[in-house]
Amino acid sequence: MEPRISIVTLGVEDLDRAVRFYEAMGLKRNQRVTDGVAFFQMGGTILALWFREELAKDAGLDGLPLANVGTARPASALAYNTRSDDEVGAVLERAKAAGGAIVKPAQKAFWGGWYGYFADTEGNLWEVAHNPDFPIDAEGNISLPV
Repeated sequence: MEPRISIVTLGVEDLDRAVRFYEAMGLKRNQRVTDGVAFFQMGGTILALWFREELAKDAGLDGLPLANVGTARPASALAYNTRSDDEVGAVLERAKAAGGAIVKPAQKAFWGGWYGYFADTEGNLWEVAHNPDFPIDAEGNISLPV
């Protein structure tokens, strides 16, 4: 795993309100991917806003009282994007070997990529994903599609 965070996802209750706030703060919403999510390019990182309930479902935590992965309705998730599908499984296995918990095994994503989730030893949620539409440059910077 390279030392970087690709995407910071904030779980929100009201997506429109949250988008208005971040736009008022000077961020520009990506207009290519807008269905139920908002993405903002922030240098070499992406800020994502997503319904908190959808984040919990996507991570496989919806309604699960799992003590080792924190709340069943996470307010945030960090994302580590990979350069290949195979790397997703490798990062998940490394997290497990380091004492974390695989919350959602690597699998095909509804948006066409490959992804899974792990929780660190403190219950912090990480998504590990390969999304060929979000390229990563040689320095590890991720970019939104244009």
